[in-house]
Amino acid sequence: MSLILFLLLFFFHSHSLPVCRNSCANIEIDYPFGIDDGCGAPLFRNMLNCSTTFTPLTTPTTTTTTNTTAPVLTPTFASPTISSPTTTVTTPSATALFFQTPSGSYKVESIDYASKTITIYDPSMSTCTILQPHHDFLLSDLQSALIPPSPDTVFALVNCSIDSPVLNHYKSLCFNFSSDHSCDDLYNSCTSFKIFNVSRMLSNDTPPACCFTSYATLKFMSMNILDCTHYTSFYDVDKLKDEKPLDWSYGMKLSYSLPDTGCDRCRRSGGTCGFDVETEGMLCICSPTLNSTRQCGND
Repeated sequence: MSLILFLLLFFFHSHSLPVCRNSCANIEIDYPFGIDDGCGAPLFRNMLNCSTTFTPLTTPTTTTTTNTTAPVLTPTFASPTISSPTTTVTTPSATALFFQTPSGSYKVESIDYASKTITIYDPSMSTCTILQPHHDFLLSDLQSALIPPSPDTVFALVNCSIDSPVLNHYKSLCFNFSSDHSCDDLYNSCTSFKIFNVSRMLSNDTPPACCFTSYATLKFMSMNILDCTHYTSFYDVDKLKDEKPLDWSYGMKLSYSLPDTGCDRCRRSGGTCGFDVETEGMLCICSPTLNSTRQCGND
């Protein structure tokens, strides 16, 4: 009898269910998302990552040498200056929530479960106040279908060449998101983009072209194909009618759909919605060692 009890305890211990954390960096983590494998909905698996960033600190290393021999009187000469060796130490900086895509990790600013939106920010992206080397933003095919940028998120392609596809054969992909805003707003109001306008003015050339477009354009054409040197993105464009570019909300708002897997029934019974990491079948996690297929208690 004791052997059977031992085997049962060993089985439950070695097959313990995930403990689903419900927050990261003061951001609530709820279904369909999860930051621990086996939590949330399997379609959103590995999309969010809660991690701690590390800041390198370089400090001088002090070495003390003790002379144990008797002093010897010798002539004194000028010694060359030798810099002290340094040691690089990494220290925890902050914990943050990141959204993972094929093109990189993007910091999550907020998740609104009522409107089913998640706001992310790319620290490497150019904005009205900072100019950075361009790079592509790309979602996976699953992410493009399940959690694409919301309709009120606009991408601005900046400093495009006259040969850019969006200015020629695909110019229909460009649009004006407001009658009050144009490319001139970016070039005249933004410190970071003024350099493009000034350089063209000095060469007596026409102002550089730009293009306001949706994510669908970036999905099918890379920045090199688009032939634009930089891009920026902003959201809540319906609220930007009287706002200058400096006050725009830079970043991206993603709009997700919620799969109907019976999670509400599980939560009402006191469980946490998750899934089997091998089969990705739904689980209602009732405790670290107990689960159900639908709800806790009577299944």
